[in-house]
Amino acid sequence: MKPFLLLQIRENDEASNNEMEAFLKFGELKENEIQRVRMEAGGIPEIILEDYSGILMGGGPWNVSDEDEKKSEIQRKSEKQLGELLDEVIENDFPLLGACYGIGALTRHQKGTVSKEKYTEDVGGTDVILTDEGLKDPLTEGLPNKFRAFVGHKEACQGVPEGAVLLANSKPCPVQMIRIKKNVYATQFHPELDVEGLILRINIYKFAGYFPPEDADKLIEEVRKEEVHVPTMILKRFIERFRK
Repeated sequence: MKPFLLLQIRENDEASNNEMEAFLKFGELKENEIQRVRMEAGGIPEIILEDYSGILMGGGPWNVSDEDEKKSEIQRKSEKQLGELLDEVIENDFPLLGACYGIGALTRHQKGTVSKEKYTEDVGGTDVILTDEGLKDPLTEGLPNKFRAFVGHKEACQGVPEGAVLLANSKPCPVQMIRIKKNVYATQFHPELDVEGLILRINIYKFAGYFPPEDADKLIEEVRKEEVHVPTMILKRFIERFRK
């Protein structure tokens, strides 16, 4: 089998390792079936798409909507390289599933607007609703038309980028999942997160500005009450559909 390429941006090793383990677990992949690239550590090396089954992109503390002068040198470098990679991905309709930061990067690449102006989301669970297109897409067909998912974002897509199909929305954030062409996907919610994974991130990113640090224990208490299962099924379907 050709591996999946996992692009990451988490500087914290524990968070980065946990994210990779989650993609392995819920994608039902073995360690040799993922090739990991930590963009925050050195950018993106030369990628030959035909060497991979598809691309997975995780989330993290980077914001695509930040002004360039506020971004680190490695973020600016990585985003330039990512833009060039996405040129090739879109041109070839190469399988990609981008989560969190991934939907922002993909939307910006498609000349859409990503900002902190509206639709940012507090950390925790939210109701995601499939659109008519989502009800018949291969990754979401047959799933509940409304399901719980974990979110927590400082920025959001302000609309569906040109050429994209809206597959899911929510009341707080109207762009939760999109598809470009037939094989390029992105979600605002996290398809790789379970309760324990989100609790880990709450503790790691307690002082990162997602919520007041003193609210961490209350957030964890609320997260433990959540029943979130459908998003990981979307990840699994992506892997099953495109592995080769």
